Amino acid sequence: MIQQVLNEAKDKMEKAVEAAKDDFGTIRTGRANPTMFQKIMVDYYGSGTPLGNLASIQVLEARSLAITPYDKTALLAIETAIRAVPNLGAEPNNDGTVIRVTLPDLTEDRRKEYVKLAKSKAEDHRVAIRNIRRKGNDDLAALKKDGAAGEDEIARGEKELDAITKTHVDAIDSALKHKEAELLEV
Repeated sequence: MIQQVLNEAKDKMEKAVEAAKDDFGTIRTGRANPTMFQKIMVDYYGSGTPLGNLASIQVLEARSLAITPYDKTALLAIETAIRAVPNLGAEPNNDGTVIRVTLPDLTEDRRKEYVKLAKSKAEDHRVAIRNIRRKGNDDLAALKKDGAAGEDEIARGEKELDAITKTHVDAIDSALKHKEAELLEV
């Protein structure tokens, strides 16, 4: 029973770390990156659809991308959605078949803003991991209360849960450090 609680918490924490890495991928760096555009929501026939589902996105040069929609009627909607994204600073050019997006150079102030954004996202994911740990501790306490496990077993389970939590928080910190270095690189 204790192992089941620990395995469930570990799986959820791994998903939180992956979600953090995905969020870091959406933060703009000095180079063009298709993941920045994957989650942009486009109003496609009345429903919000991620841009990654509507078009292929290729890097042309260090600061430019080509977005080729699968359905040519979505060109205008995609262009409008890209223009509506705050903090991107991208200027899309629609030639009727492909949208070319050129990203401007990042200023030092803009880079620092993005570092703050990355730190904020990292903290959100650390909180999620701590909430998972709290739920795991509650589940272990319930096992103890029900008499399904002894006090020593529960204490070992709590220590192991804390170790798992530390490992996953460290993974988020490592990803944040990598993203910071990438953002501050000129």
